[in-house]
Amino acid sequence: MSSSKRSEELRRLALSVLQPGFVGTEAPEWILRDIRDGLASVVLFARNIVSPEQVARLTSQLRAEKPSLIIAIDEEAGDVTRIESSTGSTRPGNFALGAVDDPELTESVARDLGRQLHASGVSLNYAPSVDVNSNPDNPIIGVRSFGVDAGLVSRHAAAWIQGLQSGGVAACAKHFPGHGDVAVDSHHGLPTYDADLDEIAAQALPPFRAALEAGVRAVMSAHLLVPAYDPDLPATLSSRVLNGLLRKELGFDGLIVTDAIEMGAVTNRYGIEGATVMAVAAGADAICVGGESAEESTVALLADALVRAVSSGDLAEDRLAEASRRVAEFAEWSTRLGQGVPVDPVSGDIGFVAARRAIRTSGTTQGVLPLAAAPHVVELVPSNNLAIGKETPWGVAVPLRERLPGTTFVRVHHQQLEADSTVLEKHALAPASGRPIVLVVRDASRNKWMGRALADLTAARPDAIVVEMGLPGSAVPGALQIFTHGATAASGVAAAEVLVGA
Repeated sequence: MSSSKRSEELRRLALSVLQPGFVGTEAPEWILRDIRDGLASVVLFARNIVSPEQVARLTSQLRAEKPSLIIAIDEEAGDVTRIESSTGSTRPGNFALGAVDDPELTESVARDLGRQLHASGVSLNYAPSVDVNSNPDNPIIGVRSFGVDAGLVSRHAAAWIQGLQSGGVAACAKHFPGHGDVAVDSHHGLPTYDADLDEIAAQALPPFRAALEAGVRAVMSAHLLVPAYDPDLPATLSSRVLNGLLRKELGFDGLIVTDAIEMGAVTNRYGIEGATVMAVAAGADAICVGGESAEESTVALLADALVRAVSSGDLAEDRLAEASRRVAEFAEWSTRLGQGVPVDPVSGDIGFVAARRAIRTSGTTQGVLPLAAAPHVVELVPSNNLAIGKETPWGVAVPLRERLPGTTFVRVHHQQLEADSTVLEKHALAPASGRPIVLVVRDASRNKWMGRALADLTAARPDAIVVEMGLPGSAVPGALQIFTHGATAASGVAAAEVLVGA
């Protein structure tokens, strides 16, 4: 084979293992060209989405270049939503489904999502998160998990995967070997999961075993250090974790895809090119890239890095070829999965049904609900992790105002409180004088400033109604509390309905 022919073949292999994002609601020319040159997958994010019809046109445009193209999306159908990023998800997330603990309901919600994604031309969904949220201070998982118990998470992981795949879209269990017991956000730094082998086997691995038994054919690796398996390399870059644990011990023979390779947990130490090469060498088959660096130059950079690594001997050509083969096999399987399900874009109201079932209250409702007058709503706003879109709306005030005209509201951020200690008095308490007051929080137990503000507000207004849209924390003495177990649009509507007695 001539050197130019070999170089071309290596580049095709390199392109085939990348799963890049791009900017725009139509496919840019460089993506279409790269698909012709060997790219086998693309990933959609909120920036690519305006409406289901537009996404369907976009996916048709992409597949005109390659009918078997894997079109992925990161749609958890909870607080992390792409397909409904501008409006908030009409389905509750994992934690709410786990709170209901009805696997049939979980399967129905996921099937409803699968139908919607399938009608839009998506073939792979980077969901569900099957992490067990065993650390309540975890800054990255929280309500993205089905819960804190490995058995419960396993039940719902299996149900969600079966539901999504029965809707015609391939699922992806993440974040292997488990991101639930960490204290660092891997978008910024490298978290460590310090458990021993027995604890990992009992706490983190059961949901992945359940996912495999449920027929999942893709697993996403986590950017975290698991010293019990590898004290030096993050799971995404560790052959001991990907080959030793996932392939050999758990017996997984499907597609291993990395979490976004540009995340700080791996790039801070190895750079984006180094992390990409190391991940493929360690056993990853597909490199997700483009949440943050969605540019033509990044794809070219990573493809060139893989080609150079083969030429220098840092990456075995057989390993790159094996990764490419697994991508092709997955593309073929996911295409057949979609072809076996009729396109049905009609979405039911199962998401709202599920959100209502996830509502819990504590404290007396007697004489408090339904609200007798339009309230003032105070929403305390946290800084969310990067997985949650900044543009995604959440809260109770807007759906409540639709049901109870005259409702007023204010949103208060940590920075405002730091800059002006009278903010709560002026904007929260004064406008609520002589009226009901509703305090909306999101992970008040994890956000110390929010917990303090909540304590100050309930001390001033012991009759306040508190709506917690994150992880339930300790009880607020004397207050009526409503727990939604997530901050999706569906959960906000469900809370508003409780407040007005609907």
